[in-house]
Amino acid sequence: MRALVVDDSRATGAAIERLLRELNFTVSRALDGRQALVRLAEQGAVDVMLVDWNMPEMNGYELLCAVRADPRWQGIPVMMVTSEVEIDGVRRALEAGANEYLMKPFTGEALHDKLALLGLVEA
Repeated sequence: MRALVVDDSRATGAAIERLLRELNFTVSRALDGRQALVRLAEQGAVDVMLVDWNMPEMNGYELLCAVRADPRWQGIPVMMVTSEVEIDGVRRALEAGANEYLMKPFTGEALHDKLALLGLVEA
């Protein structure tokens, strides 16, 4: 399984990467939405994207919309992993095509549970 972690915080991105590797994912990373689109163009579709909301250049919501608008990537499960707690933001992301939403801070168990809901790991 391949995952793309998109987060401008190097520490948070590294923590998510470590948790995913423990679940046997191959992980690539991007620091913002524009960089994530470049990674997808270079590497092709991944099995899941974990996307922060607040990032420079292109935020997570804008990235989500770009991914859902591109036929090559429409089927990629996207999990918003963010401290954005405004219910309107959560609703907007889900309406735009986010498959799951994980609030920061979170545990490895919470990440595992969300990945299981997506059918990417065993429950």
